[in-house]
Amino acid sequence: MPTPLRAGDVLKDRYRISRIIGQGGMGSIYLADDMRLQGRLCALKEVGHDGSLSDEMAKQAREQFLREATVLARLDHPNLPKVSDFFSVEERDYLVMDFVPGKDLRTLMNEARRRGEFLTEREVLGWASQLVDALAHLHSRNPPILHRDIKPSNLKLTPTGLLKLVDFGLVKILASDEVTITILQGRGTALYTPLEQYGGDAGHTDVRSDIYAFGATLYHLLTNHPPIEARDLFLNPDALVPPREYNPEISQRTERAILWAMSLHPDERPQDIDTFRQALLGDWDPIRRPRSAMPSPTLADLVSSPVERLLIVVSVGLLLLSLAATLMR
Repeated sequence: MPTPLRAGDVLKDRYRISRIIGQGGMGSIYLADDMRLQGRLCALKEVGHDGSLSDEMAKQAREQFLREATVLARLDHPNLPKVSDFFSVEERDYLVMDFVPGKDLRTLMNEARRRGEFLTEREVLGWASQLVDALAHLHSRNPPILHRDIKPSNLKLTPTGLLKLVDFGLVKILASDEVTITILQGRGTALYTPLEQYGGDAGHTDVRSDIYAFGATLYHLLTNHPPIEARDLFLNPDALVPPREYNPEISQRTERAILWAMSLHPDERPQDIDTFRQALLGDWDPIRRPRSAMPSPTLADLVSSPVERLLIVVSVGLLLLSLAATLMR
């Protein structure tokens, strides 16, 4: 990993480093003051390149960074931090993004766990609705953009309640011929990484990979238990404990949507983010209708087995027959 910058270092005669706010295998994330716009704080994402690369490979990596940074700078969505600048200094490349204040969802989950509580389903689904919007924006680009590292610590909640999907370190842009290119080599965080992403760039990933990580993130937030890694699930598919066994307050609808998203094979997951939105939220919109009730449970939400459903149908039928006989007397 490159030697970190120090507090007080100035890049591009504009960005004064304040402190490190995150670290990864290829560089650090810094909090910096924008000296040109007084009072503005920004986050600098540092991307270092392998020093063993040939000159030609290093040149290609730099060109790739510039292409993809240009794409990210065009993104404009309230649930994504704005990329405002990008530049290179010697062997390092930098993305300049809005600094997002507030706590991340991992911190909020851990605070609830220490109190012996769960985050409520309502608040988690409210955040999920915002994350759906962010992913719909990314996935609808031409070519589509994948995040590839969705997890509770990459979801920050601002003081006004706005959710931000941060850290574009593993963003992938899908080329039209389905060959993928990436800003930063990596596989994401193992707990939330689908099986097809374990090979790094050699593995085929698409929008369904983000959906898996989304489901795994919801699993963790609602149960206070980390999901089992996909490679362990591959060896033991029955090892995944259904969310309601940890937290019975979760609705069966939410549980089914999470488990569907966490299917090992991409073909068995929701095929796009809108399908997952419908499975998870239906017509409920916690942002535009924040005071509405949670979705009413269906018969399938109230009973857990086909046998129970059959008994209910038979009971209702007998009740109707009894009522009809009474009225005919």
